[in-house]
Amino acid sequence: MTLDGYCDHTAVMADDELHAHYSNLINGADLALYGRITYQLMEYWKGILANPTGDKLTDDFAVSIDRIPKVVFSRTLKNVDWSSARIAAQELRKEVLTVRELPGKDILVCSRSLIAALINHGLVDELQLAIHPVIVGKGLPLLDLIGEKTFLKLERTKTLASGAIVLYYRFR
Repeated sequence: MTLDGYCDHTAVMADDELHAHYSNLINGADLALYGRITYQLMEYWKGILANPTGDKLTDDFAVSIDRIPKVVFSRTLKNVDWSSARIAAQELRKEVLTVRELPGKDILVCSRSLIAALINHGLVDELQLAIHPVIVGKGLPLLDLIGEKTFLKLERTKTLASGAIVLYYRFR
């Protein structure tokens, strides 16, 4: 996310430290939830997996993103061709309630609209925001779809060499 609150992966620099951070996050989770648009953006990493860049942390991230099971929520996609992905069998709330009952690690919510919907349903335990030191002035706001005032408690922070700050919040 940019400093002014927009989701724009093209506005930030994804350096080795950021790739390592997200590889660790993904490796500590059991499932990633995607909307169609974000899922299709992430398919980029299948190409890196097939043709590694030679940059260890970038290539490791491709392995991590390939490994984690993915559930895609879409009204238009009928199937996906990534072996670790599947189309959601139920609507978002029911699907998440079902997978939350299973034993395992964390469930990552990787799309803006899904984050907002699950916060609105009270189904998010932790919100991690990586705020990058760039102002873009326009774009897709991250939190504009939240339905009502929501209080959070800052648990910890992590500062990256790029100047990005990762904020870890718990919902009260």
